[in-house]
Amino acid sequence: MQYVGLDKQIRKNNFNSVLLLIAFPALLLGMFYAFFFFINDQNIEEANLQFIQVIPFVLIGVGIWFLIAWAGHAAFIRLATGAKPLERTANKRVYNLVENLCISQGMTTPKIYVIEDDSLNAHASGISNSTFSVSLSRGLINKLDDDELEGVIAHELTHIKNRDVRLLIISIIFVGIFSFLAEMAFRSLRFAGSGKRDKDSKGSGAIILIAIVITAIAYLLSILLRFGISRKREYLADAGAADMTKKPYALASALKKVSADPMIEAVESRDVAQLFIDNPKPSAHKSASWDNMFSTHPPVEKRIQLLEQFV
Repeated sequence: MQYVGLDKQIRKNNFNSVLLLIAFPALLLGMFYAFFFFINDQNIEEANLQFIQVIPFVLIGVGIWFLIAWAGHAAFIRLATGAKPLERTANKRVYNLVENLCISQGMTTPKIYVIEDDSLNAHASGISNSTFSVSLSRGLINKLDDDELEGVIAHELTHIKNRDVRLLIISIIFVGIFSFLAEMAFRSLRFAGSGKRDKDSKGSGAIILIAIVITAIAYLLSILLRFGISRKREYLADAGAADMTKKPYALASALKKVSADPMIEAVESRDVAQLFIDNPKPSAHKSASWDNMFSTHPPVEKRIQLLEQFV
């Protein structure tokens, strides 16, 4: 693999991630325009008129959705992972590692949580200094040595420093919007199918079918965009951790151990799972191209290979 410098990697990933994030609202608006275009028999003037009229309502609805998800995301993530505050008195080793790294970076120390699971994984979350947190599994704390645990913590702090967690939360919210719209379209089809069979119902059915096709395509594209954001950010966080600790070999060693047992049993939501340092694929065949396309994380082997370039 060709050597990639830290600065170049950070610039490239930041640029690509910004493009992906811009694509979410563009996709949402494009979905509505396509809907009006097809229900008006491809009449551009009529589609433009209806699209302009609906834009304020779409933006208001998205804004309300964002406010609710933005305000409640931290509680939702803790509930989904079963994370609880890590006691300082019994875990001074962890607190020392986190605080020393934060001091070296001029960062506010985030809250530290523990997930009582023997598997190895960790994640960062939050949208501001008051809500930023790092959650570590009990298995990770017990099975990694100091250098390895420091590498994992540095990876999560890099996510916080670069506002990756905020970016991922935004992407999760957007995917939720497309999922909700697709579900509404499917429910409308079932409701329309149970009514009277007349010309009006047939016309409504055609409109609903158009809505289903468009929302399904938009939902699939939004998932692919979200996966792209997550994969690029993982490479960036690995590079940031290597730069922060000056021990890329330690994070590479930690990733080898994490990849052997990353499954946190309490985490059932795939949206929450993408926040972790390693998100296990549903399939046991990790090399399958289909799995790789729909994976939120790049292959651990490639991440380790890239880290070993810096040794």
